[in-house]
Amino acid sequence: MQVILLEKLVNLGQLGDVVKVRDGYARNFLIPQGKARRATEAAIKEFEARRAELEKAQADRLTAAQAMGAKLDGTVVRIAEKAGVDGRLFGSVTNFDIAENLKKMGFEVEKGMVRMPAGPLKSIGDATVDVALHTDVVVQVTVTVVAEAA
Repeated sequence: MQVILLEKLVNLGQLGDVVKVRDGYARNFLIPQGKARRATEAAIKEFEARRAELEKAQADRLTAAQAMGAKLDGTVVRIAEKAGVDGRLFGSVTNFDIAENLKKMGFEVEKGMVRMPAGPLKSIGDATVDVALHTDVVVQVTVTVVAEAA
């Protein structure tokens, strides 16, 4: 299916690009999320008319993400979890846990923004994770997992 991108997407394209994607990806994710529209003649003409407005909105989101990234960069998140004597956690610390702790600290972060390339944290100690606030703004946050006091 041919779609027009209404915002910049990683590994897909820039604002205004007409790209071919799988039908299910377009119908189930891109179009409902407002990230793309079907590439019909009428939609392309409407997009060209609104292009400046969409570019300004994208620039505003980027500026807001950069400002938040400047505050968030280098932040240390402390999470207490139950752990055994050997330092392994009885559960794990996931991107959801990190996002919830960042929300408590006053940052608007969704769990999908927290990227954990090594998977969930399963032991106490420090780890560095990436937080993608925007496709162009990725900051690093240090997560300190400590044993919960019994």
